[in-house]
Amino acid sequence: MNPESSGLRTWQWVVTAVVVIILIIIGIMVFGKKSPTAEVPAPIATTTPSNTPGVNAIVMSDQYPGNVVYLSSVQVTKAGWVAIHKDDAGKPGAIIGSAWVNEGVSPVKVTLTSPMIDGSTYYAMLHSDDGDKKFDAVKDAPLKDSNNNVVMRVFRATVTADQNTKG
Repeated sequence: MNPESSGLRTWQWVVTAVVVIILIIIGIMVFGKKSPTAEVPAPIATTTPSNTPGVNAIVMSDQYPGNVVYLSSVQVTKAGWVAIHKDDAGKPGAIIGSAWVNEGVSPVKVTLTSPMIDGSTYYAMLHSDDGDKKFDAVKDAPLKDSNNNVVMRVFRATVTADQNTKG
């Protein structure tokens, strides 16, 4: 028997074994994962639109700096207001704009009294109406969800936002 052919056969077995092990590992990684539907979290009522009665929600993206905020979808169970708040140390601060929102689901445009600044944080918050259809931050209280959390959406003003959200 030729010693060179024996070494070549050993080398072939080693390479074959390594390839088989790698294929097994790849197979486990690809086929051993849980289904993607098991990892999807449940929707949150404060930011996800729903056709479910009794849900108040806001859907929007970051906004282009300017004097207008576009909310893709606002859902309210009773007509009221959406107010845009400036950031005050990580919480909603001064109100710089508000718009009437009819019951149901609809897009909303809010014109601001002062422009949004690139890189700044803002809050879109739902408020009730005391019946006079005039926004008053004291009388028209923020709406809360079933967990007693204020229904709001945090967003940023950024020049990288979609131009369709230009304010």
